[in-house]
Amino acid sequence: MNLSELIDLQIKKSIVEFGIEKYYREPLLGFASADDHLFTQIKQIVGPHHLHPREFLPGAKTVVAFFIPFSDVIISANRKTPGVAREWAEAYIETNRLITGICGQIINLLEREGYSALAEKPTHNFNEDDLTAGWSHKSVAFVAGLGTFGVNRMLITRAGCAGRLGSVVTSAVIPPSPKPQEEYCGYYSAGKCLYCVKHCPTGALKTGGIDKHTCYRRLLEVDREFADLELCDVCGKCAVGPCAAGPVK
Repeated sequence: MNLSELIDLQIKKSIVEFGIEKYYREPLLGFASADDHLFTQIKQIVGPHHLHPREFLPGAKTVVAFFIPFSDVIISANRKTPGVAREWAEAYIETNRLITGICGQIINLLEREGYSALAEKPTHNFNEDDLTAGWSHKSVAFVAGLGTFGVNRMLITRAGCAGRLGSVVTSAVIPPSPKPQEEYCGYYSAGKCLYCVKHCPTGALKTGGIDKHTCYRRLLEVDREFADLELCDVCGKCAVGPCAAGPVK
C-alpha cells in the first residue's frame, strides 16, 4: 500500500476501535501540497497569525485532511429538536476525542515510515477576542480538495457538512487531491436554499457574513444547558439543512 492508502485504512480502523461507528458515515480523506499558493492566501484572509504548513512543521511537504461525517440519526436528531439535541452535543465531544486519536495514529504511522508529522487539536485552538484560529481545519481541508465553503461558513464536502474535520502536517510527499470543480452550496450554485440562514437561532448568519461573537455567545449558552457534559459549545442548526449529508443539487 502507498501512504495515502495506509492513512485511509488507519482512519477507518480507528473509528472501529473507538467503538462508536453508529455516529458516523464513511470518512473522507484529502491531501494538499505545502507549496499550494492557497496556504499563503489563508494567511492574507484569516490573518498573519494563521500558520503556513512550514511554520507549523519545518520541512512540511503535505497536509493531510479528513472529514468524519455524522450519521443520519445524529443529523435528524438535531434537525428535529427545537434546541440543540443531546445526541449532537455528545457526538461533538466524542468525535473530538476520536479525531485526537486518529491524528495520533496517523503521526505514529508516518513516523514509522521515517517521516515527521504534527497535528493541531480538533477545536478550542482559537483566540477568544477575534474568534480566529492559528490553524483552521476547515481552511486546510478546502485546500486539500475536500469541499467548498457554503453560506453557513462551513466546508460542504461530498458527504455534506454535518461532521468534524481533522488534519495532520507531514514531511512525507503525498500527491495532492483534485479540488472540486463545482459549488456544493445550493445558494452559491443556484441561488436557492438558505436553510442555514433561516434556521440560525440568533440571526447571526446572513448571506453576506456571520456575526461570530453573537454566534459564540449562543454556543456558550448551549454548553451551560448541558452542564453534565464536557465542554460542548455547539449548535449545528446551520449544518443540518439540505447540505448536511451531501451537496445540494
